[in-house]
Amino acid sequence: MVFFVSILLLTSIAGADPTYHLLKEIAVGGEGGWDCLVSDDAAHRLYVSHGSKIVVIDTGTNAVVGEIADTPGVHGFAIAPDLQRGFSSNGREAKASIIDLKTLKTLARVTTGENPDAILYASGEHEVYTFNGKGQSATVFDASTGKVVATIALPGKPEFAVYDPAAGLVFDNIEDKNEVVVIDAKTHRIVNTWPIAPGEGATGLAIDLEHHRLFIGCHNRLMLMMDSTNGRVVTKVPIGEAVDGTAFDPGAQTAFSSNGDGTLTIAYEDTPDKLVVIGVVLTQKGARTMAIDLHTQKIYLATAQFETPVEGESMFARPTPLPGTFKILVYGK
Repeated sequence: MVFFVSILLLTSIAGADPTYHLLKEIAVGGEGGWDCLVSDDAAHRLYVSHGSKIVVIDTGTNAVVGEIADTPGVHGFAIAPDLQRGFSSNGREAKASIIDLKTLKTLARVTTGENPDAILYASGEHEVYTFNGKGQSATVFDASTGKVVATIALPGKPEFAVYDPAAGLVFDNIEDKNEVVVIDAKTHRIVNTWPIAPGEGATGLAIDLEHHRLFIGCHNRLMLMMDSTNGRVVTKVPIGEAVDGTAFDPGAQTAFSSNGDGTLTIAYEDTPDKLVVIGVVLTQKGARTMAIDLHTQKIYLATAQFETPVEGESMFARPTPLPGTFKILVYGK
């Protein structure tokens, strides 16, 4: 099946360039599902969770150059450039792996709460957070030693999280409660809980550190822009169906939403109080997770071909990928 890329320009704003198009398809293959992608911009590497491993891609050559093995049910990957370490959230074994980024070998495993999903590195504290979906908790451990320093009970099922080093705060979407929780990175305590109405079912989360804005991708087809200092929902824009990933490019002042219906929504932060959709790129069904390289402004999406849905199957059922068809789509200007 051939997929065509088109751009729908919804508005014209000085300085905003929505003209993203497909540059490359990187064949990965293999079996199993996937979740998050993470770009290490300085090292020119892309880390892609896939089944029970993490695939490593050289973004200069668009070639698979290695893998991190034995990460059962891996969801996410976080990078600590200062330590030359990576950290994976292994959902099926309730552990996080500590990885040597030079050798791609596992150095240690850390026990977390049940089904660790999102994961981030809080550079100011040199700590790693896993956000445990079934455990409804966050596990915090020292990035150097792997020692668990805190377990934070959360009010519901956590999704993506971001870190503000200047404020010393971690923000996390609580998907089933329609809330954002704010965690003090020093005390490991929740200091605020903010409703996201009119948003529902928040997954993707990104941050504009300069203007103190959170971008929240919601399953009721909205992207919210929230003030990260007080929780006020500043504005909202429409996005596609089945969002998972959200990203922000501070150089272009542009937020992105990757949607499972095969669209990439592009929104321009015209001012800290104004967010405008400037384009919708047609991608491919299932391309719901993403990463952005802020040096090259390339966007990476993961998807595959799928089995034909069973007649009468729920529209919310996740389709089964066909073996050998997993790939990365590369978009750029």
